[in-house]
Amino acid sequence: MKKSKSEIKKILKILSETYPESKTALKYSNNFELLIAVMLSAQTTDNQVNKVTPELFKRFKTPYDFAKLNPEELEEYIKGVGLYKTKSKNIIKTCQILVEKYNGEIPQTREELMELPGVGRKTANVILSVAFGKDAIAVDTHVFRVANRIGLANAKDVKKTEEDLMKVIPKNLWGQAHHWLIYHGRNICKARNPKCDICPIKELCDYNQK
Repeated sequence: MKKSKSEIKKILKILSETYPESKTALKYSNNFELLIAVMLSAQTTDNQVNKVTPELFKRFKTPYDFAKLNPEELEEYIKGVGLYKTKSKNIIKTCQILVEKYNGEIPQTREELMELPGVGRKTANVILSVAFGKDAIAVDTHVFRVANRIGLANAKDVKKTEEDLMKVIPKNLWGQAHHWLIYHGRNICKARNPKCDICPIKELCDYNQK
């Protein structure tokens, strides 16, 4: 069912009131740390990433520090996350590029970010939105599931879900809506047993109406 503008507005209002404090659960103290944390979070929970990053960021603070490592050295610090061997290589390569091409700074366009090894569209959108305050919607598994269940999107893949959401959500809310949908997915609209009975938007949700 295609949602009307007033239904969409109502859904967004309820989500914003339900999760007023929503922001990334990853712990970081600067944009570079955020980039590394988001790269580590692929196919791994934020909680798991938060277990390995305190020690990691205490030891290595800048792209220059990471760029000098070999993959085995970095692996020792990030073993707690999934795909850590691949992530180790990608993080080191990315940091070498940041040093050589960007003077150790994080680039601020999606195209440049996506040229970094291990940085896909979702990661790039998180950095644009959270680090630089740009309008972007990052679609992770929670956002994909929740948006399509509610009926804010009607898509079989992540890219199309992002496009659908960009059409129906006001641009100035993209960054926030991303976090609302994640929180909703974690707390209520879970993958296996969604808690439809206590969901504040159940009256407006396609999945619940079925």
